[in-house]
Amino acid sequence: MLIEKENRGHKDSLFVDLFYQDETAKKNLLSLYNALHDTKYQDEEVIRKVKIEDVLYKNFKNDISFEVDGQVLVLGEHQSSVNPNIPLRCLLYVGRVYEQLIDKNARYRTTLVRIPTPEFYVFYNGQKNQPLEQELALSDAFINSAGTNSVELKVKIININSDKAHEVLKKCDVLREYSQFIDTVRKYSGEDGAIKKAIRE
Repeated sequence: MLIEKENRGHKDSLFVDLFYQDETAKKNLLSLYNALHDTKYQDEEVIRKVKIEDVLYKNFKNDISFEVDGQVLVLGEHQSSVNPNIPLRCLLYVGRVYEQLIDKNARYRTTLVRIPTPEFYVFYNGQKNQPLEQELALSDAFINSAGTNSVELKVKIININSDKAHEVLKKCDVLREYSQFIDTVRKYSGEDGAIKKAIRE
């Protein structure tokens, strides 16, 4: 349905714009990180945006990825549905990011290469009822779960719908305002110019 596609498109593009492309993106990312970790970073220079670039796979991209103070690597996705394959996608994303962050020659040295600790988040604001928080694990997809040397990756899903009033919305103004805007668009859903009406309101 055209309206549904339009709604998905504006949500995705607005989220990426706010947290990656806008001139205030680093400030917004810092606010988001502080809200997620209850920290009080103030210097935007601790934020380093990381873009997954691959000319061969143009559709292979995540929403946001950024490094904090050289120690933590955050990968975030905005979703209007909970997809059980998101841990697999995050595994592929983080491999691409580390390829960019780590010097190619360093991988083959005998000294340990130190890497920023990865964290994975989904910011859910779909209309289907979902819990305030949930976690998806890569190991849920393993055909044989008996292996002890397997990799594990966990994705934290945070419901950012306004009516859920997640604590992160109280701590991150821009995320709260984004959530409120999406609510307003939904109010006009089905009407012509729903997005323009929401912007005016």
